[in-house]
Amino acid sequence: MVALEEHGFSVEVVDDLDAARAATLARIPHGASVMTNTSVTLQESGIEDAINDGGPYDSARAKLLALDWQTQGQEMKVIANQTDYALGSVHAITRDGTLVIASASGSQFASYAWGAANVIFVVGAQKLVDTLADAHERIYQHSLKLEDVRAQATYGQHSSVGKVLEIHQELPGRIHIVLIRTRVGF
Repeated sequence: MVALEEHGFSVEVVDDLDAARAATLARIPHGASVMTNTSVTLQESGIEDAINDGGPYDSARAKLLALDWQTQGQEMKVIANQTDYALGSVHAITRDGTLVIASASGSQFASYAWGAANVIFVVGAQKLVDTLADAHERIYQHSLKLEDVRAQATYGQHSSVGKVLEIHQELPGRIHIVLIRTRVGF
């Protein structure tokens, strides 16, 4: 926590998925535009449903589902990446406070790095690692294998690591981490 806070991230530690959902939703004002990026952690915690299923938030994901990628792709990118809040998870957090996220397409990276006004990462404790090398090993030897199975079941295609984002520093107040004292997500 100290390393993360020294790098401009705020952090709260919770005991379980219910507490993670409550802590996350408490940070988001009703009516705020919110993008739930693809995340097993958001799904398992119920955060994804709380945002996207007609609650008091302006769901960017719901807007995207109503558009056609072939003809409205650029509009979809604007909607997804310039919200009040971007929610997701990371694949690893290093001991020195670096957040590491892998993606096949990188579609969520613009909002995480700069586009969204606020970012909340919900992270299971098993994602804490010592070094960047350990983070990359975790991505390729653990997360990618699980994500590949999920992608085949969901999309009928294999997953890959097309891009990796490392966030080493942030202006205080923009990125908040909800760290769960249990194993959740990939």
